[in-house]
Amino acid sequence: MRSQLRLAIYIMLTAFPCWTFAQLGSDTARAIDALFERYQAEAPGCELAISRNGQLIYSKTWGMADLEHAVRMTTSSISEAGSVSKQFTAAAILLLEQQGKLSLDDDVRKYIPELTDYGKPILLRYVMHHSSGLRDWGSVAAIAGWPRTTKTYNNYDALDIIVHQQHLNFPPNAAFGYSNSNYNLFAIIVERVSGMSLAAFTRQYIFIPAGMTHTSWRDDHKRIVPDRAIAYDLTRNLYETNMPNEDVYGNGGLLTTAEDLLKWNSWFLGGHLGNPSLLSKQLAVDTFSNGQPNEYGAGLFLSEQHGQLRIEHSGATASYRADLEAFPASRLSIAWLSNTSAFDGKGNILQGVEEVFFPKPGNETAAVPGRRNVPSDRLPTLSYAELQAYTGKYYSEEAQTRFTVLVKEGSLYLYRSPQTMILLTPAGKDQFSTDIGGFSGEKGEIVFSPEHQQMTISVSRAKGVIFNKM
Repeated sequence: MRSQLRLAIYIMLTAFPCWTFAQLGSDTARAIDALFERYQAEAPGCELAISRNGQLIYSKTWGMADLEHAVRMTTSSISEAGSVSKQFTAAAILLLEQQGKLSLDDDVRKYIPELTDYGKPILLRYVMHHSSGLRDWGSVAAIAGWPRTTKTYNNYDALDIIVHQQHLNFPPNAAFGYSNSNYNLFAIIVERVSGMSLAAFTRQYIFIPAGMTHTSWRDDHKRIVPDRAIAYDLTRNLYETNMPNEDVYGNGGLLTTAEDLLKWNSWFLGGHLGNPSLLSKQLAVDTFSNGQPNEYGAGLFLSEQHGQLRIEHSGATASYRADLEAFPASRLSIAWLSNTSAFDGKGNILQGVEEVFFPKPGNETAAVPGRRNVPSDRLPTLSYAELQAYTGKYYSEEAQTRFTVLVKEGSLYLYRSPQTMILLTPAGKDQFSTDIGGFSGEKGEIVFSPEHQQMTISVSRAKGVIFNKM
């Protein structure tokens, strides 16, 4: 019962159904289209794909994939995802741990013995969460006069730079320090532990199972990639190619499409990575040695946006730009890939896309994905004081799970961590309903008993579990 409840409450929050196609409303589509008018027909462009409830509701491209050969961008055009790639490398490490071939609590020097002994162990979990203190090898190379893309670096060139660093930027797990070195080491560890390259390992265990038929790695920059979009920079009002002519990968280097990235979101958020699912480990966050939270998961940034959890990572390599994000509570996922850096510093276009789907404060008429637009006169209305009566920390000995109930912006939420924050909708006296099934569409019921200082959570696979107020 305990494991069923934890799985039901946690994994079901973000479960996706199978991949299908649906229609986006014409007004919403026009609002999105207007955001991308800056991509001109004869200039480098981008591709945007959006899914809701596991259904592809929008997929469109703008501009050119190849200026030299006058090839237009299509939904099959292959772009690079930059650091969006890190979540796939992290997923490979988690799979290897599940296979019993390594542990996140291992010292990285167990697999990379040539690394300098810094006096304190650097655990693999620190490498995953960017708290290792390892210096970014590309920054070191730039200081030496050969920045990335100016030489055909590979992962062992990166390793040579990394192992010659005699000091860390900070002690292991003392702080967050984003460093590509972490994920280049992971690519090498996958190879040494599994006997397969990261490219081969992820193809077998991730890309094929997830249906990502257009995805591979740039592990050989000379390899012919059909339908590849060329990357362009804008210099003196003229476009020029700016490609990542290097073979380092794992930190970046994923060749993919926006629709394939949505398939990945659907697959891993649906709990399909690993058996049993590794979703909880993908979204798990650590605390630094000073007790402060580190909100970087397994190649994923976890934050609160629009009153709910956002799972996101952006990417930039040479002049490729990318972003992939998901809002599990609203069952919304957005993928964007661009083959130009021309619009750097000119506003976050994904923020504009988000605002199409999420109402600004005071805009009660906007439609929120994943939330039923029930007439307000048919729902109980509760004052702040009434909602506040339900707040507090609750714990279930049976489920070994702790929740906090809090009021935020006039609504009641069930909160456990950045991975779990869901809206509770009034449904009657002391009763609330919620889309606790996340992308699976399954519902949950929360019943409070203020006099007994309890709440009862019911979901389809775990009925009537009591949580006592702490």
